[in-house]
Amino acid sequence: MRNAMDYPLVVFLSTLVAMSFSAWIGASLLRRVKALTAESREDFNVVQAATLTLLALMIGFSFSMAVGRYDQRKNYEEEEANAIGTEFVRADLLPAADAQQVRTLLGHYLEQRMLFYTTRDVQELEQVNTATAQLQSGLWAAVRDAAAAQPTPVTALAVAGMNDVLNSQGYTQAAWWNRIPIAAWGLMVAIAVCCNLLVGYGARSAKAGLTLLLVLPLVVATSFALIADIDSPRGGIIRVSPINLVATARSLSPG
Repeated sequence: MRNAMDYPLVVFLSTLVAMSFSAWIGASLLRRVKALTAESREDFNVVQAATLTLLALMIGFSFSMAVGRYDQRKNYEEEEANAIGTEFVRADLLPAADAQQVRTLLGHYLEQRMLFYTTRDVQELEQVNTATAQLQSGLWAAVRDAAAAQPTPVTALAVAGMNDVLNSQGYTQAAWWNRIPIAAWGLMVAIAVCCNLLVGYGARSAKAGLTLLLVLPLVVATSFALIADIDSPRGGIIRVSPINLVATARSLSPG
């Protein structure tokens, strides 16, 4: 099931509407209920500045979390390509028949791993995961049988290399599941709503209030959309490209 944050454009539009509505409530409804007096203006400014500062910190921390997860996905893609390339070479340590089988399966496996990074279709992703699991079983069976027939330190290197291939896929999958928690998004949205309420409530005039109703919600919505884009492995435009896997596939091709 897709995460709601996989659609940065939807995040931007929904946040823009919600923040603008919050600022309008503060400028129109709250000021009618209780107008801000000159005596309380100074205290209000302190509260408003503190709330805006907290929102800025939350956005900064969330952006840092998203970038960290993006970099982690890139690093695991590189490790996965290196593990596959190394095992393709170590296949020479196996008997000729087993080595050819391992190389053939690794070629198909490499194709599925590249599809994992590029596909956005949910059904196609399920097919890729199924094919990947089947190929992993075949790869492990190939090196296991070869090691059982010739239990030598040389064949153990091929088994260790295959173990790295399988582990790297698991680390990659875990990294793609590692997203910014929904609770963090909820807290950040709640603080943003409070900030817009305060900005609208503290506007000195209707004209100034209208300007703030447009500026702050737009800035907050843009920030949320950028964070959602970076944090989403398959949504948006900022995604991890399998450049290392593609380079490995080209280096291993007969041509």
